[in-house]
Amino acid sequence: MIESNNWAAVAPELLLLAMTSLIALFDLAVKTPLRGATYRLTLLTLAVVAALHFVQAGSDETVYVFSHMIVVDPMASLLKGFATLAVLVTLVYSRPYAGARDMLRAGDLFTLSLYSLLGMCVMISGHHFLTLYLGLELLTLPGYALVALRRDELRSTEAAMKYFVLGSLASGFLLYGLSLVYGATGSLDLAEVQQAVSSGMLDKTVLMLGLVFVVAGLAFKLGAVPFHMWVPDVYHGAPTAVTLMIGGAPKLAAFAIVMRLLVEGMLPLVWHWQQMLMVLAVASLLIGNLAAVAQTNLKRMLAFSTIAQMGFVLLSFVSGVVGQDGTNMNAAYSSAMFYMITYVLTTLAAFGVILLLARDGFESEEISDLAGLNQRNPMFAAVMTCCMFSLAGVPPLVGFYAKFSVLQSLLNAGGGVYIGLTVFAVMMSLIGAFYYLRVVKVMYFDAPVQTAAIEADADQRIMLGLNGALVLGLGLMPGGLMMLCDQAILALWH
Repeated sequence: MIESNNWAAVAPELLLLAMTSLIALFDLAVKTPLRGATYRLTLLTLAVVAALHFVQAGSDETVYVFSHMIVVDPMASLLKGFATLAVLVTLVYSRPYAGARDMLRAGDLFTLSLYSLLGMCVMISGHHFLTLYLGLELLTLPGYALVALRRDELRSTEAAMKYFVLGSLASGFLLYGLSLVYGATGSLDLAEVQQAVSSGMLDKTVLMLGLVFVVAGLAFKLGAVPFHMWVPDVYHGAPTAVTLMIGGAPKLAAFAIVMRLLVEGMLPLVWHWQQMLMVLAVASLLIGNLAAVAQTNLKRMLAFSTIAQMGFVLLSFVSGVVGQDGTNMNAAYSSAMFYMITYVLTTLAAFGVILLLARDGFESEEISDLAGLNQRNPMFAAVMTCCMFSLAGVPPLVGFYAKFSVLQSLLNAGGGVYIGLTVFAVMMSLIGAFYYLRVVKVMYFDAPVQTAAIEADADQRIMLGLNGALVLGLGLMPGGLMMLCDQAILALWH
């Protein structure tokens, strides 16, 4: 561990902040409707920032900056690198869709997305209650504006209002919980909070009340039941480009804040928060999968699918510590990290197909809109099939290995409760397979409803092809990414 005031440790964030401000000013001089110059400069910025994060991830050092308020460790660098790439891929897919709907005026889509990414980076590297909350607000505030970017669209405006009201309520829960934990421990620093909780000399009532509010706030950010009510409405109501922006990269930041607050800050209370997460996981798997079966709108189906997928992630956090035995922690938390990264990768490709099928005046968001897609564009159908099979957990796609690693960590925990959770998760996956396979059936066996040609620029076709290849390739060879996740989690204990 290194204590440093060296600004080089936060160089990627400083570059991102400077370039975002520069892009906002530069865009004032850009007059073309598709903002070509702004788009290219944004992608270049994201590529450089991602490269810097991955270079930092190659180091095993853990560096604390600004009086322990910021930590730069392998987990943070890896998650920030993948989040940056996710935003880059999202913008590549989104540009034609946004341009056709007049969403690129003043370059708001680019600058708001970059500021939101900055919030994710601060949140992922936060090692202090104030830093974590600052990052959370910097992530969500641009998100509210992005959802309402089509101000002439009633559905988008309604979704933005719901997102704002419920998001503010959840932020209030989290802030109130953190204030109670601060009141009980007398510190805002995660390491000091853990030491204070370990001492056993605190007011348990205040501490436990704070923990309940913290878990509720985190559950909202993950979209877990019963704090899931915003997910279907916002996914459905927001422009599809924005749906991907709030449903992709921010999930990595949500995973990070769960790790920081619960695992790093409140590990001595693990028995209490594991029980809360167990209830959230079971409810999310049950309601998410059952509700998804009834959906005919593809975006709403993927929204309920997200709720169920987050239930799987929470199962990993349930099996980290058994009694006083923490030997399963590294396997459990690294499987959760692997699951979240591969889920985001798969979501990018699935929404990428939806975005590229949409055209001016047509959203292509109903499941029936995909009818006969294989006859119209075999590549698009193949990528979407890979995504659906991966989300369902069908081998050899990456989703199978992600689910397998989570279930393996549950079984390694031993005991009847964990075996029961494993059986329940498998049963829920079988239900989930129905609505994923329904999409594949529509693409390959139904007669085409749409006959318009599918047009996509070369950069979008290449990106979609790479995205789909990764979903398959990482399923065939998951060892490299799993090892990176394992090493990143292991570095937290050293």
